[in-house]
Amino acid sequence: MTVTLDRLPALPARADAMAGLAQLIECTGEPDKLINKGLCGRFHDLADLDIIDGKAGISLFNSEVFSLPFRLEMMERHPLGSQAFIPMSDFGFLVVLAEDDDGRPGAPRAYVTAPGQAVNIGRNVWHGVLTPLGGSGLFAVVDRIGDGANLQEHWFDTAFEVVAA
Repeated sequence: MTVTLDRLPALPARADAMAGLAQLIECTGEPDKLINKGLCGRFHDLADLDIIDGKAGISLFNSEVFSLPFRLEMMERHPLGSQAFIPMSDFGFLVVLAEDDDGRPGAPRAYVTAPGQAVNIGRNVWHGVLTPLGGSGLFAVVDRIGDGANLQEHWFDTAFEVVAA
């Protein structure tokens, strides 16, 4: 039996393309200030953490490493808090985002981050699973810690094949 997949090109991650769904976190331009006797540039407060009834926590995720093409079968969202994914190796990762369409993901959009970029996915925004494309697969994740149902999953009837753009 032949399985048909919808093709989804993964474009380079850009702040304007992700606007409204996620914030691209990166060191661009001049730092907000220099610290440590001018040896370190501080790029200050780059993500708006959005958390309901809980606290911000820092966790470490250690994922398997993936490659493109990638089979996107499921997306998830977290209605009670945003999630920031910060790679701990110098490799990009795949970010798939979708707006809500009556309780399920709308049309997904795929992006590949550049080395040094991180992403803060907005509260209640549909997104793919953590998908490192190289390196160790180790990420620091800043998200909501607390009681309550903060995970919803949607499995697609027809999977998407995420390919390099």
